[in-house]
Amino acid sequence: MNCKAVLKKNMNERTLRLLEFDTIRSRVADCALSAEAADRIREDISPREASAVRELKALAGIMLERIQAGDEKQESLPSIAPLFPVLETEGAVLEIEDAFALGLFAGRGGAFVNWLLKGDENPVLKAATDGMPDCLTIAQEVFRIIDKDGNLRDLACFREIKRRIQNLTRDLEHAGSKYTSNEELRRMLQSGVPSQRDGRMVLAVKANFRGRIRGIVHEVSATGQTLFVEPEEVVEKNNELIIEKQNLEAEIRKALRTMTKSIAEHRDKLIIFHEKVVWLETIRARARYSSETRGRFALEDPGSLVLVKARHPLLSHPVPIDIAMEGDTRVVIITGPNTGGKTVALKTAGLFALMNQFGLALPAEEGTILPIFDGIYADIGDEQSLSQSLSTFSAHMTNIASILEVSGASSLVLLDELGSGTDPAEGSAVAMAILDCLIEKKTRLITTTHHGILKNYGYTREGVENASMEFDGRSLSPTYRIIMGLPGESHALDIAGRNGLAQGIVERARGYLDDGRSDISALISGLKKKHEELDAAGAIQQAEDLRLREERRRADLRELRLKQKELEIKTVGAGQLRRLLDESRKTLENLVREVREGELTREKTRKVKEFLKVLEERAEAEEALLEEAEQQLALEKSRIEDGGSPETEDGGAFKGRIPQTIEPGIEVLAGEFKRRARVLRQDKKGSWLVEIGSLKMKVDGKDLVPLAPSGEEIKPVIAAADLAAAPRPQFELNVLGMRLEEALDSLRRQIDAAVLGGMGEFSVIHGKGDGILQKGVHQYLRDAPQVADYFFSRPEMGGFGRTEVILK
Repeated sequence: MNCKAVLKKNMNERTLRLLEFDTIRSRVADCALSAEAADRIREDISPREASAVRELKALAGIMLERIQAGDEKQESLPSIAPLFPVLETEGAVLEIEDAFALGLFAGRGGAFVNWLLKGDENPVLKAATDGMPDCLTIAQEVFRIIDKDGNLRDLACFREIKRRIQNLTRDLEHAGSKYTSNEELRRMLQSGVPSQRDGRMVLAVKANFRGRIRGIVHEVSATGQTLFVEPEEVVEKNNELIIEKQNLEAEIRKALRTMTKSIAEHRDKLIIFHEKVVWLETIRARARYSSETRGRFALEDPGSLVLVKARHPLLSHPVPIDIAMEGDTRVVIITGPNTGGKTVALKTAGLFALMNQFGLALPAEEGTILPIFDGIYADIGDEQSLSQSLSTFSAHMTNIASILEVSGASSLVLLDELGSGTDPAEGSAVAMAILDCLIEKKTRLITTTHHGILKNYGYTREGVENASMEFDGRSLSPTYRIIMGLPGESHALDIAGRNGLAQGIVERARGYLDDGRSDISALISGLKKKHEELDAAGAIQQAEDLRLREERRRADLRELRLKQKELEIKTVGAGQLRRLLDESRKTLENLVREVREGELTREKTRKVKEFLKVLEERAEAEEALLEEAEQQLALEKSRIEDGGSPETEDGGAFKGRIPQTIEPGIEVLAGEFKRRARVLRQDKKGSWLVEIGSLKMKVDGKDLVPLAPSGEEIKPVIAAADLAAAPRPQFELNVLGMRLEEALDSLRRQIDAAVLGGMGEFSVIHGKGDGILQKGVHQYLRDAPQVADYFFSRPEMGGFGRTEVILK
């Protein structure tokens, strides 16, 4: 890397720090569902090539649409990169936790890609996922051995060994109970519950009864009062139990080794899949951050930089600002009062440029335009250095010299208080020379200054535009609003007086201002007044445009209501006609059947004639109803065409047949999609409970449109239901510290909840202690009809202090 490239990199990193882009980057990283993706985001440095920025924004835009659609499944992606060297090692065996992480990443990563594609033929998506391998087989291989909770499955190769372990454990419990249930032997024990040492069942024997229970002493308590003795009769059972446990462990290692070997065969494919998924997750984090900030993606135009209602994302209550650099304008000189927001405007423009090239939507309004820059450089704030003997002016010049060396036509330069820190005349001369240099290089520049001569410079140079921070002359305070095209006054004297400087000193200072300066101030004030008049005229025009749009919206709404009414009439007519035909067909079929089954009599002939007459009368009645509705619809059409409103004067819907208020029992069009519904009752102020088919739901009153009542009275049916939430089962029930009655009550509720929730097994932590909880829990489990089996846990899981429960 040459010296210029190093300087360019250093200046870029310095700009990121000055504009506080690190904070933005950290917030985006916090939105990632993968620690690996979050680390990459924090290490990412903007800017980048134009094509990469476009691809990044396009993908982030697509993901933002997916997120806003509301069907995103947020599942974390575990870190698996450290496992790749393990897969490369011959004969290596993945631990259960590591294999579980690989399975989760393969499964969730595949679901993430499927959610992103969703059958979309977008070329950007196709390019981003091109060459991505399918790792579903890896997930299947992992979850063949491990369940979705990360536990080992009960495979056939484990089942027989586990059964033998359960039998041996039960035998040991039975052997131990001989000692604990015998009163003579029980007084020799410190505890009525057997203990474990090195995976072997032992009894806690009082030291003075050492010779009464024969066996192997495994341990002596610190006080010497207790000996942990393995009785002779359980030695062989303990040996068998340890052997079976070792056999089970060997089988588990064998299964994991086979699984690891199978996954290792797909290692290269998994590495590619991992790289793509993590990269896509960095983009999804950008989209999620953009959704949280309600941002919009900026348009791209190499010749324009436009910010519309831009809000600085790190300020709690930012004032929206507008900046426009269009056409030949390459330089904007912002002037105005101290604390008027010039530096914030500068930082907002720079930070937006960085965020845009980082692939983020911007907290601004529609119409924001940003070019893609090859470098963004800033000199903001006071960076004087005592250790390097640099004054404020010297520090600024050092930074600006570096910026002039690395910037070009595609760069954005931000200079705060250009020419300050030295003699005003010389500082202005240096500032103008720097501006000349950057204009010659066609660099895009935004700078702030207090030097009056630079205001004149802005009027006399091609491609340079003045801007000012608005100042409220009545309150003597800034409004933080940017006015393009006008230079601003510093208002130093007004601000000094407002901040406590004696009025006499302020008046004397005014006297030192020469007439020429006064003329310039008058000119600026005149220009500002003209600008305000133009803004007022624009506001009036905007209000007129809004009024016209509102009138058009109302006309469209009237037309929509008319179409809905027309559709309702057709639907009702078609339904009535279908019912009429169904009823008539059944009656006619019965008459035909009677004629076929017997002779044609006068009575049967009379019935047929009466049926045909009734059918004709009903058809005429239905036709009259439809004709009446069509006439009413034609009347409403005529009223709309004449400029009237289809609504009644008192705010109801159509006159005549349609109710004017919402009340229980009437039919309405409900919700956004105007589905036919029946009103049941009023729920809360402004909302109603309605029935759409078999579904009951709450709808806001303003989303209900009354319909004409049918011939039958509609009575709301209100059914009471107990909506109390059912208890949720726990994978591990802890009854330590409870009385026996409380523990058994909790166990009863746990079993009921587990049966209702479909949970097949759980564990109970009761501790060892005096064995009261243990005995009570086991007695309850033995008598419980829902329990298929129960046994003590493995030593490393709690041993005799924990019981595993298996339900039927």
